Amino acid sequence: MPKQNTHTKKALQEYRRALRNNLTPSEAQLWKHLKSRQLSNRKFQRQHSIGYYIVDFYCAAEKLIIELDGEIHNNPKAQEYDKKRTQYLENLGYKVIRFENKMVFDALPSVLGEIQVNFKTK
Repeated sequence: MPKQNTHTKKALQEYRRALRNNLTPSEAQLWKHLKSRQLSNRKFQRQHSIGYYIVDFYCAAEKLIIELDGEIHNNPKAQEYDKKRTQYLENLGYKVIRFENKMVFDALPSVLGEIQVNFKTK
């Protein structure tokens, strides 16, 4: 039986592209600091799919996922969905870290530092 690919599912290709072309302001701001191996020479991808979930940012070398949460994540239904999603991703061996959107603008050095703290290899 062939192994099913969990990354970049073809069915999500157009949706991922649309998300990449319409980043939220906080995603665009963080991406300026993650793209082109700017952070500790780690390669990040934006709007990457794992299973049927699309994550904001993904570093394959670190198995690290970064999620930016806006106001929509503050209701119980969204929080339950996020919890289920995080459990699924962690069960696959990924580390998921979350930041509120406003932190990218108010405390970017802290956000970047927290991302680096979660690198397995220095």
